[in-house]
Amino acid sequence: MDELEKLFENYDLSRDNLIPILQEIQEHEGYLSPESIALVGKKLKIPNSQVYGVATFYNQFRFVPKGKYNIQLCRGTACHVLGSATVLEEFEKHLDIKAGQTTKDGLFSLEVVACIGACGLAPAISVNGEVFAKVNRETVKAITSLYN
Repeated sequence: MDELEKLFENYDLSRDNLIPILQEIQEHEGYLSPESIALVGKKLKIPNSQVYGVATFYNQFRFVPKGKYNIQLCRGTACHVLGSATVLEEFEKHLDIKAGQTTKDGLFSLEVVACIGACGLAPAISVNGEVFAKVNRETVKAITSLYN
């Protein structure tokens, strides 16, 4: 927490800086922990429920750490039209998690993103920045097995 304490030195401790503070904490920790939410509430003198309320409003904030391998599933137009919803269902089934969650062993996290900029490869996913093209139900297990 000492490192987080230092973070507050860069800000005027007003409600106006709530989002930038949350963004910097998440960049530093990888997610927003209950302890960091409480610290922000204390520093900005606002209830933790309000801090949490703002953080849950924006889908950029995470409340669980990302897995060792972060799967980003594209739901952009091309990927959607070519079956990314089916791919998402298969990943959720195979990993036994929902989008936005991390497996119990901390190995995989799954997130839905608007676009990964690989429309010609649709449906596409990215695992820690490595793009996989034309993903379908049959390739989901093969992709995850590369990281086990």
